[in-house]
Amino acid sequence: MSDVRVWSEEFGAATDAPILLIMGSMSQGVLWPDAFVGRLVAGGRRVIRYDHRDTGKSDTVDFAANPYTWKDIKNDVHRVLDTHGLESAHLVCHSAGGLLGQLIAVERPERVRSLTLIGSSPLGGGEGRVLLRALTGEPQEEGSLPAPAPEFTDFYRTLMAAPPPGDRRARIDGMIAEQRVLHGTGLPFDEDAARRLQERIHDRANDLSAVVNHRLAAAADPGFEPEGVLHRVTAPTLVIEGSHEPVKPGHGAVIAERIPGARLLIVAGMGHTLPPETHEELAAAVLAHTAG
Repeated sequence: MSDVRVWSEEFGAATDAPILLIMGSMSQGVLWPDAFVGRLVAGGRRVIRYDHRDTGKSDTVDFAANPYTWKDIKNDVHRVLDTHGLESAHLVCHSAGGLLGQLIAVERPERVRSLTLIGSSPLGGGEGRVLLRALTGEPQEEGSLPAPAPEFTDFYRTLMAAPPPGDRRARIDGMIAEQRVLHGTGLPFDEDAARRLQERIHDRANDLSAVVNHRLAAAADPGFEPEGVLHRVTAPTLVIEGSHEPVKPGHGAVIAERIPGARLLIVAGMGHTLPPETHEELAAAVLAHTAG
């Protein structure tokens, strides 16, 4: 569906090297922290962030009437680049956004000046199977990616069995609880800051419940991720993982092994979110990687 409107915004000078920030599944673009974006702009980058379809201010889709797959979510990346008049950009990706970035780097290498993958899994690595087995309690397959941390699995098992929250306060409380788990245990958790962020995410969404369509899109095309193709990535690649990653622990090292010349950076204390304590190191790494 190419008629879905995708919200985006950009910062910095149009003449600066462009960075497109690609957030993960079911996540709004404003999860790229303003302070982190500001550091990139101050370092001489033109920075663009956007809301995936069915998140934030982008269009929501009646999935029953107009189903789509993750190929469409990937193609939205190209549409954002085109809208901002860019033939190529540095792609900086978080979580499932990294799957999009890796696939674009394989399929359309001319559009990717460099690739930065934060808290991501390797394309075609079977991350979905690992997560499903962890949630259902099935043993992991031999040679599979490392499973999520127990606290992550326990939280989502409880969440799936609980009734939906009844009002705004309950929804935001639940979103904060989820952010706490994703934050990990390596750094202090600022609940006041988390509440401000989740209130912003809640209140700017056209339809907060529409994010479930991303799961439906994944189920509609289980073969979205090709296997055995990461050796074809030619873009300079930086892989970043937190030392306390609760969702995809150790997945960064697998990516770095499979993409030729990729570098791996472990950020002390970081989990699966981008807290203020990490902004300076993350921004410095991205600015160095996207220089020249």
